[in-house]
Amino acid sequence: MDIYEKCRELFLQRLKETAVSKIFPSRERFLFAIQYAAEEKLGREETMRKRRVSTILAISMTTAVALAAMDLARAQQSLTTQIAVPESAALTQEKIPQPIRAAISAADRSTADKNLDAGRQPEQMLAFFGIQPGMKVADLWAGTGYSTELLSRTVGANGLVYSQNPPFPPEFQMVADAWTERLKNPTLKNATAVSKPFDAADFLPAPSGSLDAVLINMNYHDLVIRNIDRAKVNAAVAQALKSGGVYAIVDHSAKDGSGVADLQLHRIDEQFLISEVQKAGFTLAARSSALRHAGDDRTWSTSPRVAGERRGTSDRFMLLFKKP
Repeated sequence: MDIYEKCRELFLQRLKETAVSKIFPSRERFLFAIQYAAEEKLGREETMRKRRVSTILAISMTTAVALAAMDLARAQQSLTTQIAVPESAALTQEKIPQPIRAAISAADRSTADKNLDAGRQPEQMLAFFGIQPGMKVADLWAGTGYSTELLSRTVGANGLVYSQNPPFPPEFQMVADAWTERLKNPTLKNATAVSKPFDAADFLPAPSGSLDAVLINMNYHDLVIRNIDRAKVNAAVAQALKSGGVYAIVDHSAKDGSGVADLQLHRIDEQFLISEVQKAGFTLAARSSALRHAGDDRTWSTSPRVAGERRGTSDRFMLLFKKP
């Protein structure tokens, strides 16, 4: 039934209660009244429809503007962060603290580890993050324990190191065995092995507010690859650190602005990582260019299993965050 028929039916019902001659003395006026009522109703419905459309458009435009403003704010924050925290240059050997130099030059370090030093430049990493004797630190996703051993030697007998790895799948059993064997070394008696997945409540078993530094060396991107809850991981790190404690992160650079698009290359966008860590309440305090490699086009995989001779030549960023 169209709108005219509806109006006619309503009007006829009204006529049963009111004399036609008193209201509409002629058939023409009767038809005109029906037409007028129908058009008036159509007009009201059209007006309401237009108002609804206008409201939807207004909401959509407001939402679009708000999202654009958020994107702009994030971009400005990224630019501001980079401007406010410029990269420091690599330290000269004279500025590397003696305990760090002694740890790296120790005669009983393995040949395999020493062969990695040229690409990893551990003296730059340890000095930039301020690792000192007596500190209590953690090495998350320690792998074979290369960084764990250097941390252990640097913090010394009065220090403490938590060396954490998630359970290894069968294809990485060699890494697990190397890590376990390394921690048997009496030199690392100040290191505690933690074999816990990142979703475990005690993957970082340090007492609250007890650690001076927590390191993730070239493995934050793996947290993303495995879809691990980084907000939970970062919150646990914040909980374990002292006020002013250092969250130390080194990772392979993806192309700027790529976000997580290049994870298959075992790389991550620096600004994406910064934004995630800052959401946990950390402040970016310093950046270092010591591991930068301008010749890296950032298009190849940094995975040790496929990098081959290019291992150790990837462009890497070093970020020092602090817990307020």
